[in-house]
Amino acid sequence: MVKGSHCRQRGATYLGLLFAVALAGIALAGAGTLWSLESRRDKERELLFIGEEYRRAIASYYDKGPNGVREYPQKLEDLLQDRRFPMPVHHLRRLYRDPMTNSRDWELLRVQGGISGIASRATGKPLKVAGFSAQQDGFESAASYQSWQFTHGGSGASAMAGIQAAPAETPER
Repeated sequence: MVKGSHCRQRGATYLGLLFAVALAGIALAGAGTLWSLESRRDKERELLFIGEEYRRAIASYYDKGPNGVREYPQKLEDLLQDRRFPMPVHHLRRLYRDPMTNSRDWELLRVQGGISGIASRATGKPLKVAGFSAQQDGFESAASYQSWQFTHGGSGASAMAGIQAAPAETPER
């Protein structure tokens, strides 16, 4: 009789262990989902920061044209060293990667042949849908990250007249 009682205890221990492993699996799955969402939120914040850096640099390039001539840069590298002056002007510290795609392959928005803005090539739906700055007017209704267009002279929604998307230059890596 003692032998049967011992087997039942091992069976109960085994069931308890299976239950604990199942609970741990559920908890890890939940933690993974939360981590994934937080990672996307971080990338969105980074995209908003980088987009505004490019917008600011393009505006600086445009506004500081020599002899009052206002023109947009022909390539993103022009923002690093503006050679229109005797001493090159730096409008941007470095070329940034798109945090959503992890590449430098930005969608370039052009006006009169020059780059007036950038946009991500990521097609995912943004998590952030409210709380944007005034320059980011129209981002609330964006269907994808591609709709977050950082253009000189306003938001992607209000400054789209005359702006055409162009293939991005892919710098040497």
